Amino acid sequence: MTTTKLQKLQNLHNSESIRSSTCRTGRTCITCRTSKLKPMPKHIGIVACSYEGAALCYQTICNEGSRYMGEHSHPEVSLHNHPLSEYMKFIISGNWEGVAGLMLSSSEKLYKAGADFLISPDNTIHQAFSFVVERSPLPWLHIGKEVAKIAELNTYKKLGILGTKFLMEGPVYPEVLAERNICFCIPAEEQSFKINDIIFSELVYGIINEESKEFFLHVIDELRSEGCDSVVLGCTEIPLIVLPGESSLPVLDSTRILARAALEHAIAE
Repeated sequence: MTTTKLQKLQNLHNSESIRSSTCRTGRTCITCRTSKLKPMPKHIGIVACSYEGAALCYQTICNEGSRYMGEHSHPEVSLHNHPLSEYMKFIISGNWEGVAGLMLSSSEKLYKAGADFLISPDNTIHQAFSFVVERSPLPWLHIGKEVAKIAELNTYKKLGILGTKFLMEGPVYPEVLAERNICFCIPAEEQSFKINDIIFSELVYGIINEESKEFFLHVIDELRSEGCDSVVLGCTEIPLIVLPGESSLPVLDSTRILARAALEHAIAE
């Protein structure tokens, strides 16, 4: 080969703006190599637990994506969901490593589907988070930490926490709120049991009863009387029954907060 031809080939190689590569999905993809093009949004992976909460999170990402990316646009999203019944076997027995195993199983599937990072629109299973992050193939956003960020931005000092009894009695929110010196309060034991029953017998099935709605609003009123300046909807189905205009306290909707955090992370350069 002559020097001139060799130089031409070298120049072509240096100026080439695209290349073909094999990604972890096993497909051949075209990857942009020019710094002048805007980077593609990151692929969001949703590790689902209860389908109603996961659906609301997915819907929020897709609906609000256009605010960031233009009409009818949103980042690529993949979702994997083991049945809630599988999670409940471990949650009820307090086997959080078992919960982590299911989350990691979903994580691996989403990794192979091409996700760049992961979220889980389920507050309760974040009690297994420490077991998950050390073995996960992808980075995560933590739902409680995203809620705590928004609480701090709004200078809230004392949050009422609503969720499953496992969440209200567990360490997920106490830990993340302590990092920001934010106080919290949970409902009385009898109320907590009723909230838990409504979540698992109604809300996870998408059932909204007026009597249950009134009960939630009454609990929020009591949290306000105890000095809370906002309330965390710490079960991802509670936003289906407690709407912002109905609550006597400002609401921290964990489902939508996580979805918006994922959107912002996906488009960050």
